[in-house]
Amino acid sequence: MRIAMIGSGYVGLVSGACLADFGHEVVCIDKDPDKIAALNEGRMPIYEPGLDTLVAENVRQKRLAFSTDLKPAVAQAQAVFIAVGTPSRRGDGFADLSYVYAAAREIAEALTGYAVVVTKSTVPVGTGDEVERILREARPDLDVGVASNPEFLREGAAIGDFKRPDRIVIGAEDARAAAVMQEVYRPLYLNQAPILLTGRRTAELTKYAANAFLATKITFINEIADLCEQVGANVQEVARGIGLDNRIGAKFLHAGPGYGGSCFPKDTLALVKTAQDYGTPVRIVETVVAVNDQRKRAMARKVIAACGGSVRGKRVALLGLTFKPNTDDMRDAPSLSIIAGLQDAGARIVAYDPEGMEQARPLLQGVAYAEDAYACAEGADALVIVTEWNAFRALDLARLKALMAAPVLVDLRNVYAPAEVERHGFDYSGIGIA
Repeated sequence: MRIAMIGSGYVGLVSGACLADFGHEVVCIDKDPDKIAALNEGRMPIYEPGLDTLVAENVRQKRLAFSTDLKPAVAQAQAVFIAVGTPSRRGDGFADLSYVYAAAREIAEALTGYAVVVTKSTVPVGTGDEVERILREARPDLDVGVASNPEFLREGAAIGDFKRPDRIVIGAEDARAAAVMQEVYRPLYLNQAPILLTGRRTAELTKYAANAFLATKITFINEIADLCEQVGANVQEVARGIGLDNRIGAKFLHAGPGYGGSCFPKDTLALVKTAQDYGTPVRIVETVVAVNDQRKRAMARKVIAACGGSVRGKRVALLGLTFKPNTDDMRDAPSLSIIAGLQDAGARIVAYDPEGMEQARPLLQGVAYAEDAYACAEGADALVIVTEWNAFRALDLARLKALMAAPVLVDLRNVYAPAEVERHGFDYSGIGIA
């Protein structure tokens, strides 16, 4: 099939490359000429394991191309995916749909025959209806279908998630559009990936409901972790004890400094705003948003307590800046709030991240950056593990202690066993471990 992917950011680029790898002919479109020029030179705008190799191979096979010119790609396409950003809107927190609607208007002008316009971006309920209205208002004679196909990609594991999905959700209001979408995903037939055919609004809400539920699991175990610290329990054992219940499941029950990233913060907020607009507030999700925001700042207070109640004038080393490992994404990363809280308390911050430092520099002021974990720890009064990169899981603890000014380790991801760290002479603080 011939496919146009409008937007070459995280979702658009990964989706476009994977669809090309299925054998489709894909053109990824973006208005940023520098991004397209970089892609045409083989340079990725994001860090995602395996993406550069996947893109290079499909460009070589002439199944994948990049362009700033929307018209020719859309004119030939059987499916046109909208994969542009939907950031939280300033002022009210609702999803900013201006890029989605602008793309719909451009697509309407470029279509020459029947095609299905697909919202891949995460969009509130009813967005597909508005996209269809825009298309038909611009071209009343247009023969077009409109579908919703939300993505469920985890940063750091996106290629595997696309090629071996838990499920494929397709929201369409007519059989013709649904048939085109099933043909798009036909290469996954042998994988037996379940395809859930629904109405558009159901598909749109499914995406938000999924992310809100996962964010709720994270926030729940984080609050249980706080209780564990007060009553003398171990949150990791509690999580295992409840996670072995098949009705609950073990995933997303890892206590930490709070969720961040490109999806959970904006999607939970957008769901809250949508529910309020419809007069059916989602109180649980509202609380999840509030608790998670407060938690990130509380992690700075945890570091301060581990340092004896004050960090003024002290050197605090942070390992990990991105919101999770295997990505360079700094959006709503807990490190941003933690660093702000520590700097407000007078700490001097040095940080190291395997992939995120370039993304972090414009977002952080007064932070020194180290070339590796050991250089980061040198002369530090406290070492804080913020992101659980594999490179931080087997550090030489004896070497760290010799480098540091004070042996204080604050492990916000519970990477290390407390007894092992304490055996090397450290004062250890974890999450949910009394």
